[in-house]
Amino acid sequence: MFRSFIACLLALVICCPTLAADDDSYVVLVSLDGFRWDYADAFDVPFFDRMAREGCAAVMEPSFPTKTFPNHYTLATGLVPDHHGIIGNQFLDQQTGKVFSIGDTTVSHNPRYFRGEPLWNTAMRQGLKAATIFWVGSDVPVQGMHPTYWHNYATEKIKFPDRVSEAIRLLQLPEQERPRLVMMYFEEPDASGHRYGAVNSHTRRATEYMDSLMAVLWQRLQTLPFADKINLIVTGDHGMTDVDPKRFININDVLPQRWVKRCCNDFPTLIYASAPQYVDSICDALQHVDHLRAWKRDAIPAYLRFGTDPNMGDVIALPDEGWVFAYAPKKELGSHGYDHLVADMQVAFRAIGPAFKSGYAKPDRFRNVCLYPLVCHLLGIAPAPNDGALSEVSDLLR
Repeated sequence: MFRSFIACLLALVICCPTLAADDDSYVVLVSLDGFRWDYADAFDVPFFDRMAREGCAAVMEPSFPTKTFPNHYTLATGLVPDHHGIIGNQFLDQQTGKVFSIGDTTVSHNPRYFRGEPLWNTAMRQGLKAATIFWVGSDVPVQGMHPTYWHNYATEKIKFPDRVSEAIRLLQLPEQERPRLVMMYFEEPDASGHRYGAVNSHTRRATEYMDSLMAVLWQRLQTLPFADKINLIVTGDHGMTDVDPKRFININDVLPQRWVKRCCNDFPTLIYASAPQYVDSICDALQHVDHLRAWKRDAIPAYLRFGTDPNMGDVIALPDEGWVFAYAPKKELGSHGYDHLVADMQVAFRAIGPAFKSGYAKPDRFRNVCLYPLVCHLLGIAPAPNDGALSEVSDLLR
């Protein structure tokens, strides 16, 4: 019996990934909103090229829906949106009747919507200090906690170069005050992708500017006395694809409004029926619309990992990539929110530092829920329960 017990322990030690050997390492995690998987290959980005040569390059698969708030909080918690509660940039709170909207801070800053444990809380619970610069959820008291250092996106305006300077300032603090984890957010190239389209001169310039800014960040990180302990990860939340006013489906043309209490008409569109008897009617009506898929909440395909959250719509409608299902055509030329498996929604990933292999191109893409256990591993801390797997990204490590 004792030998069997010892054998089981040894098996666990062998099978379970060990924590990082370097227990005083640092992680700087940067998210470039809308950093599509091929931008780092198609544009003139010498620093991202250098990261690929001296570190690791990969394609990261976002979670569904491929929207900013859901995926940034997924990166922070390792949970898919259906599990962490931020199921869209907009959704109806079925209990209170309020609409969660990223533009309404009176609702979107309520911690009731943010489940799971974000990286900054995981780090602080285990004695580390953590800093965020405009990361989704970090200006919300999740589990009653804020990061050690944080900024309020709704009230503070910090220019891109100043965000880099702020990260360096934090890392220059005395050791007892210094964060071991710094998470930074930038709105580009997403803003340019929405306004001008997915691949054009404006989006190219925005991506190339972010490349130059990341080069400055890395250069300044290398001046710190503990530079050999810093791992830099640059990635994003989702991709971007072109949309066209001609590829438009008007909600009013296919659904009688008496059936609908509310449509949160982002991608996907969450449809809340005005009465239970209309749920089947709504779903049936949408089945006959070209370039649109629709499911009742309990019949959403399993691969989307969506549909169990209590605030989910009665019916979920998802247009084909590049199509718009809304009350009016979008004025923008680029968008996202589509099926998380389509090519244009995939995300670029670069990593460089002492923990990562040099010149390694990961042959297969990995799920973004794996970033949380990866960062925990790099910091030598135990992760909270999550949907990711360190084994899925362990080939990136030395």
